[in-house]
Amino acid sequence: MTTSIPEKSIPFLEKVKAESGLADIYDARDITEVVFRVMRDLMTTEAADRVEAELHEPAEESEDKSLQMEIADLWHDTNPLVSFLSRVRPPWQGPGIFKIDSDRFLFRVANEGGMPPNVEREQVVKAVFSATKDELSAERIVEIASWLPDKVRQLWDEA
Repeated sequence: MTTSIPEKSIPFLEKVKAESGLADIYDARDITEVVFRVMRDLMTTEAADRVEAELHEPAEESEDKSLQMEIADLWHDTNPLVSFLSRVRPPWQGPGIFKIDSDRFLFRVANEGGMPPNVEREQVVKAVFSATKDELSAERIVEIASWLPDKVRQLWDEA
């Protein structure tokens, strides 16, 4: 059983699509998954689990079964190996080669997401952030902000 999205809110992926400049709902889904992957890479497993627990809402009401998923399903990585590794490794913070700063965050979203050339990566990230924040408690919004690097955190705060 899934909980319906309140009438006052438009479906999650449609909101990402509309606010990002993406032309296709599938692009919105794919890029949302990448934004979520990079966000999870910054967090502890426990923090990521708390976010997931609040995202159990339908992402898109549709006849197309590939779009009928909960927002929490987008939060999970579709690659089983990446999903496993993200649960056992520490957050990618602090000194070292794997630190994710704002530039690396945005680079990964643009390159791993197959972003169309006609959209701004910052605008897409902000659209995903905006739609995500609509689904989260104030406590989760503050917690996520605490994990984000400077410029990306500014996009989160503005979303």
